[in-house]
Amino acid sequence: MSNETRRRSADVRRRVEQIALGLLATSGVVVLLADLFGWLDALAPGGALPKVTLLILSTVTVFLLLELDRLKRLDDVQDDVKALDTSVRTKIDTLNDNVEAHLSKLDVDAIAQRLKRQHYGGVVGVHSRFPEEAFTGFLERAGDELVILQTWIPNLHHLRAALRKALVDQQVSVRILLLHPSSPVAGLRDEALRAVRDPALAVNVKASVESCLAGLAQLNGDIPAESRARLKVRLYNSLPSIAVFKVDQHLLVSSFLHGQLAIDSTQIEIDGGDTVMGEEVQQELRTLWSIGKDVDLLDWRTSVANISL
Repeated sequence: MSNETRRRSADVRRRVEQIALGLLATSGVVVLLADLFGWLDALAPGGALPKVTLLILSTVTVFLLLELDRLKRLDDVQDDVKALDTSVRTKIDTLNDNVEAHLSKLDVDAIAQRLKRQHYGGVVGVHSRFPEEAFTGFLERAGDELVILQTWIPNLHHLRAALRKALVDQQVSVRILLLHPSSPVAGLRDEALRAVRDPALAVNVKASVESCLAGLAQLNGDIPAESRARLKVRLYNSLPSIAVFKVDQHLLVSSFLHGQLAIDSTQIEIDGGDTVMGEEVQQELRTLWSIGKDVDLLDWRTSVANISL
């Protein structure tokens, strides 16, 4: 059946319904007036009112029968609405699941880290002095290497346990660059440290480097023989520009300021050896490592004495 035919059928149906309702309403008024004037008793004495009532009820029944199909359609519409509601809810749930799945793929921390690298060259923090606890945490999670560039390591005794664990248990490569104790730079650093300090508090750089070498030799002797190859120490005879503690891709960088040790100076924390600052620091490490000379920790005094300046 075409839409036009359905429309015409609906119009006819509505017109019939309107006529039926009109007749029903009119009959009610007519019956009321007839009863008021006594015409019903004259037309059908004793049984007119029940007959009229039956007529009206029959008319209402016919009207309701005509409406059954429409009421059935209302039920169908309700079922369609429920089905539509279920479908919409299902699609909304699916959409929410898809949104959550996409959002879960967004690593917010990684995005923040990338932005830090772009805007700060890899710098992720600044410490007022060397953060031993943070450095130890980095070293405990190390999986590749530790590189230290210093004139000497004043806090070696604090780091010894972590260094031993990294060498033996984690099998991490440890490379340490120290200033040659007889280098002319040692005298210059002596002067720099005494510049704004009480002479009674002066630090002897040559003696400090030798003490550090003795401590590293002791560490080397305490670890198993198979782990010793992972510990390498070199001495350089050059002016150091920065002090560096590098654990995998984490770097702590400070400067050799007048009047204070590098570990007591401000430490710049860098995350990422491939960042702008990370690359510069690693280039400095490569340069000094290339000019450094190996120290045999089994006999460090003889080894140091044989290194020509």
